[in-house]
Amino acid sequence: MIKPKLLKPGDTIGIISTSSPVAAACPNRFQRGISELERMGFKVKVGKNALKRIGHLAGTVEERLEDLHEMFQDQEVKAIINTIGGYNSHQLLEYIDYDLVKQNPKIILGYSDFTAILLAIHKKSELITFMGPALLPQFGEYGGMLEYTKTIFEAVLMTQNDELLIPPSKYWTSEFLAWDKEDIRPRQLIKNDGPLIIKEGRARGKILAGNMGTMLLLAGTEFLPSFDNKVLFLEEDEQENPGTIDRYLTQLRHMGVFEKINGIVVGRFHPKVEFSQDYTFVDIICQATKGYDFPIVYNVDFGHTDPMMTIPNGIDVKVEASNNNVTILFRENPVQAS
Repeated sequence: MIKPKLLKPGDTIGIISTSSPVAAACPNRFQRGISELERMGFKVKVGKNALKRIGHLAGTVEERLEDLHEMFQDQEVKAIINTIGGYNSHQLLEYIDYDLVKQNPKIILGYSDFTAILLAIHKKSELITFMGPALLPQFGEYGGMLEYTKTIFEAVLMTQNDELLIPPSKYWTSEFLAWDKEDIRPRQLIKNDGPLIIKEGRARGKILAGNMGTMLLLAGTEFLPSFDNKVLFLEEDEQENPGTIDRYLTQLRHMGVFEKINGIVVGRFHPKVEFSQDYTFVDIICQATKGYDFPIVYNVDFGHTDPMMTIPNGIDVKVEASNNNVTILFRENPVQAS
């Protein structure tokens, strides 16, 4: 597995949009994200098509692909961050030059629909990729990126750590303030009660992280990585509901995924998903994983709420869940010294 180089202050970060055109519709939020990266000590290079808009897309397939390829070709660019998710990043997968990516390994970061790009590159180019903050929702936060998100970002991408313990955040939020209209104050934070244990146990394996619905778009294709001996880190967005979450988990069962993995870590669901009192998420995932005894924890700091951790696809992780205590330990450095 190829590890990208450590990110340092003064490095250049490239910005791309592989699906949604929201960056074009929210110029103030976009600029705030750029300014936050600059405050953190980085130079920023915006893809020539990153602010395009064609209907529901941030440009044609060719335009979005051009930005991705140019960022990997550009020797000044040390990391690539996506603006936001969407629905159609997977349109690019059959056209990506995976040899180009493999020959120019660098940090690539985002989440949600960007899962398609992250997993395909991880599989085809054998590169460690990162599920974590995106430009608009996290770096564009009023007053700057939330402290926990920033701390884990720097610990994972800017520090040499053979082992890194990931603590829970102290506070979280799901409040939405309409971008470029209402996001003129800090969002209200709620005390974080921390991860919850569904099934106790200890798991060790390589991380495979992503948005469930997007990950399953890759089923039956050459772009889906192996699930063998993986610890799954799964998240979903606020537009899902208990029925769709149930459907995704059932599909994973039918694909034989639960025969292969060593554990599941689930992110924090947005309250809009609205699990019912009489059939909770715990009920849903226990039914889907019936007959399997690997550990399962949820309400962890990633997904479509904030703050969020940065999660490297392909590194060794240890998860322990017992006596109401959850430990998540990254056991391998995901980046190499420059």
